[in-house]
Amino acid sequence: MAETKESLGSQRSDVAWVVIVFSGVMAALHIWKLPSAIPVLQNELGISLLMSGVLLGVVQVAGMVSGLAMSLVAELISQRHTMILGLLLLSVGSAAGSLSQDATLLLITRIIEGAGVIMASVMGPGLVRAHAPLHRMNVAVGWWAAFMGIATFLGVLGTAIALQYITWQTWWLFLAAATLIPVVLILKVIAPDHPAGSAGAKAALTRIIATASSGRVWLSGLIFGCYTVQWMAIVGFLPSIYREDGLSPVMGGLFAAVVGGLNGIGAICTGNLLQKGFSAKKLLLAAFLIMATTSVMTFAIDYPPQLMLLQVLSVGSFSLCGAMVPATMTRIAVDLAPEGGSAPAAMGLMQQIFNIGNFTGPMLVAWLVVVTGSWSSSWWVSAFFGALGIGATLVLMRKGSPLHQIQHAR
Repeated sequence: MAETKESLGSQRSDVAWVVIVFSGVMAALHIWKLPSAIPVLQNELGISLLMSGVLLGVVQVAGMVSGLAMSLVAELISQRHTMILGLLLLSVGSAAGSLSQDATLLLITRIIEGAGVIMASVMGPGLVRAHAPLHRMNVAVGWWAAFMGIATFLGVLGTAIALQYITWQTWWLFLAAATLIPVVLILKVIAPDHPAGSAGAKAALTRIIATASSGRVWLSGLIFGCYTVQWMAIVGFLPSIYREDGLSPVMGGLFAAVVGGLNGIGAICTGNLLQKGFSAKKLLLAAFLIMATTSVMTFAIDYPPQLMLLQVLSVGSFSLCGAMVPATMTRIAVDLAPEGGSAPAAMGLMQQIFNIGNFTGPMLVAWLVVVTGSWSSSWWVSAFFGALGIGATLVLMRKGSPLHQIQHAR
């Protein structure tokens, strides 16, 4: 064990964790290439609004059912190899998706991409912690937590611009090829780790079972899910909302991309706040309260065109401050594993739960819009899950809990 720790320590560098974050961004681009493409897909493939919500959320199906399974794969073949495998699946899924003639094949390839995303996202935090210099750990984890926001900005805006000049099929193929770049970088920069292999399968499974038996890991996943159920739904549909408001595809994509990018900025800032000793509990409570408030300000008010900027500022604040949830929970996730448990399993279970939120959020909002006939009902989702997130945080962070002790030990 000492030899393993020493070898990990010798691999610590800023280049290594930057490559890991870049890999996460490239993986998440496959989630966020879709929102700006929805109007085009609706025209070319005859996809309904409800099916659009399914396509937005279905990429999370693999994460819903296989988070713990991915942690077992990591124990057996290593986190490094699991992330590489995930990136390769994303490349294959995107290339196959470009051949879609209807929603069925596109739906199947989105599930394949989802498997790739869950592999990359479950492995990321552990790899960052293994390779980032200790004195920059919170900063590095903050950047990892920002990968989704960065990918949102690049994916939504990049797709909106690209589809002005090329077909969506060509864009899918381009991203399939680009996803191979981080594979090369990982092979070059990240040193091989030492998996348990088939001989260690029983011990690995025991660690995973111990982790899955921990109530606080499940509760932390619920907190994460209360964030993703609202963020994925609202940000995912922004290009469509702005299109209905009369904005051009590029301008609507720009506004939506900025909102997503603010989430990345918020995550990075949260990492710095945690580095300075800010309370995890206060950051989480503030995030859920602000998300609920700004969601009401965004959707409950019928803004005239000349005040559209206020709506953009509201949803921007929703995304910026909401980032305190993933950044904080990612930082403390590996500390939640019980004695004899597995850090990748803790992250895998959290990913599994919050991907349920990613999956159900877009469909829930789409259903509300269809029933009420207006996007104004979207704030109901944020208000409910914001309150649930606050309650779960208060339980998890109660005085005397392991998480409370970790927080004050920093």
